[in-house]
Amino acid sequence: MDNAELEARITRIEDIEAIKRLKARYCAICDDKHNPDLITTLFAEDGIWEGADLGSHQGHAAIRALFQSFQERISFSQHNVMNPIIEVAGDRAKGSWYLLGPFTFRKGNRALWLAARYDDDYVKVNGEWKFQHLRAIGRMAAPYAKGWAA
Repeated sequence: MDNAELEARITRIEDIEAIKRLKARYCAICDDKHNPDLITTLFAEDGIWEGADLGSHQGHAAIRALFQSFQERISFSQHNVMNPIIEVAGDRAKGSWYLLGPFTFRKGNRALWLAARYDDDYVKVNGEWKFQHLRAIGRMAAPYAKGWAA
């Protein structure tokens, strides 16, 4: 293996690790009261947050407004993401993750287990990885006390 091949492999590994840190920051911001100002720092200017039941929100202003609505609806969340599959192609990448976490919704003080899959597109902007398009695909929402089998 020559130096160019080794450098390309190291760059790919560093990019994958940077994307993992990006997702970890996303989860930390979500679990810290869905801070609408901080969340926008993780998205490209024209980035998109999309969820089946929540619609598509493009650009920092729309994403900020969405996260303000999350603050109003969610009193607690714990985003546990796992099983990342990340493919890097230059300054673009794709990733998929699974989410499982407890959430408490303010209305009725409802405790739910939520499971979802994230399908993300990333873009490197000025040397920093950002979300270009985050897709949250719901798989399960179950009351805490009853569980998901009922």
